[in-house]
Amino acid sequence: DLWNFLDIPRSRLVKYPLLLREISRHTPNDHPDHQHLEEAMNIVQGIVAEINKKTGESECQYYKERLIYLDDTQRDSLIDESRVVCCHGELKNNRGAKFHVFLFQEVLVITRAILHNEQLCYQIYRQPIPVKDLMLEDLQDGEVRLGGSIRGAFSNNERIKNFFRISFKNGSQSQSHSLQANDTFNKQLWLNSIRQAKELILRASGENGVLDLEGPVIASSRNRISQQESKSEQMDQSDSGSNCSMDTSEISLECDHMEETDSWENDRELESNV
Repeated sequence: DLWNFLDIPRSRLVKYPLLLREISRHTPNDHPDHQHLEEAMNIVQGIVAEINKKTGESECQYYKERLIYLDDTQRDSLIDESRVVCCHGELKNNRGAKFHVFLFQEVLVITRAILHNEQLCYQIYRQPIPVKDLMLEDLQDGEVRLGGSIRGAFSNNERIKNFFRISFKNGSQSQSHSLQANDTFNKQLWLNSIRQAKELILRASGENGVLDLEGPVIASSRNRISQQESKSEQMDQSDSGSNCSMDTSEISLECDHMEETDSWENDRELESNV
């Protein structure tokens, strides 16, 4: 696997701060090496942070280059200006249709994974949604809302699990999508990622607002080094993806997940509204 050859050196480097920390913990404070160990930890952490930043930027550019626009109205400067993919992966709507969703820094993009010229690409579905205008709702397992289409999509004996709803309305434009993660953990990753993206935008704009959902948020980029170290302590091997983003599909887009559309027009008409 080419990705392992590219990522293993980075993942090994992440473990050096852990090693140095353990050595420092067992080194007396009055030992002459103690200060050198602290300096070495700071240097290595700085290197890891820079590598993660560059890795995230490269990954973001990779996916931006593989976005396919049905028309020019789907193009958004927020996508062009994005430097990090905060979260991405496969989600299903209430009809079972599969989408690959990208959460960039300031815009959420719903796509379908397709093969185009024998290359995996992502065809954008409808309009990108600005994160600052996005409304987020956690749908509890088994929850049924009157007037919604969720009820008709499942039998009475089937519980609705791991769903959340994103919606957007700006003038005449409006969207609403009920999306299902493949498990509770990935659902929480999506909720936390969207919450944090909204929070960062509010902070950057100097607005004092309340997030659409209460709850914890994932650590910001400055805390990602400690997150990685914590993961390394729990796992003998590193994550398969860049720490600068989370691929909630765990790179599971096999050929059966790459449903190619019959025509470009059919993809235009695919509905996922609730």
